[in-house]
Amino acid sequence: MTYPLPTPQNTARAAPKERTTMTTSTDTPGTPHLRHPDGRRVRPTGGQTRVLPVETPAQLCERLPLTYHAAHTVMTARHDAVRILDGRDDRLLVIVGPCSVHDRAAALDYASRLRDAAAALADDLLVVMRVYVEKPRTCLGWPGLVGDPGLDGGADLGRGLAEARSLMLDIAESGLPVGCEWVNPVTPAYLSDVVAWGSVGARTAASQVHRDLASGLPMPVGVKNGTDGSVQVAVDAVRAAAAPHTFLGASGAGPVSVLRTSGNPDCHVVLRGGADGPNYGAAHVRQAAELLATAGLPARVLVDASHGNSGKQHERQHAVAEDLAVRIADGDTTVRGLLLESFLVPGRQDAGAGRQLVFGQSVTDACIGWSGTAQLLRELAGAARARRASCPRPRRAAADPGSAVLGTTPLMERT
Repeated sequence: MTYPLPTPQNTARAAPKERTTMTTSTDTPGTPHLRHPDGRRVRPTGGQTRVLPVETPAQLCERLPLTYHAAHTVMTARHDAVRILDGRDDRLLVIVGPCSVHDRAAALDYASRLRDAAAALADDLLVVMRVYVEKPRTCLGWPGLVGDPGLDGGADLGRGLAEARSLMLDIAESGLPVGCEWVNPVTPAYLSDVVAWGSVGARTAASQVHRDLASGLPMPVGVKNGTDGSVQVAVDAVRAAAAPHTFLGASGAGPVSVLRTSGNPDCHVVLRGGADGPNYGAAHVRQAAELLATAGLPARVLVDASHGNSGKQHERQHAVAEDLAVRIADGDTTVRGLLLESFLVPGRQDAGAGRQLVFGQSVTDACIGWSGTAQLLRELAGAARARRASCPRPRRAAADPGSAVLGTTPLMERT
């Protein structure tokens, strides 16, 4: 390509045009507000952001500190969960609880019942309570306790973070470990020290942000297959999260920092079904194990009895769990545990400002009730005992509080 030589005609400066002035927004740094000379404001393009203050993770953790007893619960459960996932403990890992928590009193009532059941079945099950405080939505909907603690659209995230941490602390303090799904990549800075088991959901399994995040979380993390049913996306995520990563994120002190992670060797696949149907059958589990082996990963698989595996019919969780119990009793060692959605009252209800809610009933996905939950836990414990009798495996080892963090990854390092 050739360019014309400069001439007096093409180098003459154009007459000055009427200028549009810019002022920088204080809400979105670097986003200009355009104004015409007559003062009229030009409509901005794209979305705009308001910046509101919130406690730093360090401030919230200092105000609501992790107690010795809660820390012992968390670290012991992390250690035992990894042993189960690795096949060094012959119990089943069961993550059970509400689809989401919205009412502190109901959550604590449920936790009290679950703690007693977990203690009675501790020789055969490691029970972790679902305390899901963030909810990813397919389109729109209640974002969870952190995002909208008042169930009124108020979006008071500062209050939501404090309520979530306080609830998790009380449950862990009672001796019952908690698990949750990580949705917002900043939330773990506020809550991760209280959580024994974490999840990356079906909608975020392919997200590089969440794979980076999982690589530095100090707990075993289950990655669900995609909403379309793809297990490969979860396998890829587990492989990616096992490697170190460097990325921008929130530090405990608050400022954006460079986070360097060690990689998390304790991530695993969770089969939850998908658009193409359930995937909890023996052939599906075997295929997932083969995909993991092909990727050079250990065959660690949990099964979610809800969502696509139940066809979003909460009562079908019983059939899924019972089918798995029969296979486990017959000697299946690939399935290391289950996820169940359960609350005090079966079914679900719609939430809204001023609406009178049924105590202990879900406001998101429908759940099975407490009586059915207790029965399923007993059946799963029986299946673990039967498997142990038919094919002895490593027995549960007493946890050493001083070394309970073995098998979990270090906290993220800040630079």
